[in-house]
Amino acid sequence: MAHGYLEALQPGPLAHIYSAGIETHGLNPGAVSIMAEDGIDISGHTSNHVAEYAGISWDYIITVCDHAREHCPFIAAPGAKRLHHNFTDPSKNTGSPEEKHRAFEQTRDAIKAYCRDFIERELGG
Repeated sequence: MAHGYLEALQPGPLAHIYSAGIETHGLNPGAVSIMAEDGIDISGHTSNHVAEYAGISWDYIITVCDHAREHCPFIAAPGAKRLHHNFTDPSKNTGSPEEKHRAFEQTRDAIKAYCRDFIERELGG
């Protein structure tokens, strides 16, 4: 979701956005659906492992959950600014379909606000 917002909200090509994790699961249908409700199509995104991006020169490394921050292999990126925010993982919600939808919506909206703030504060957008 963060990848989708960071691409969509930046006013022009301020940054190249890459998204990766320590495990590859494919796209979560709930994330794809909730982003589409806000006009952001992430259906073409892929689930990539962080090792696939070796050799890229990073300006920022953003982790979006405590699990990733604690278990992600160290990325050697001299000069990169490392940022972290622990967002709730809505896929862990076990409630009713309405509760699951609300969990995805709340996380999506929190990520959107974080991404908007990051773009304004860090990229000058």
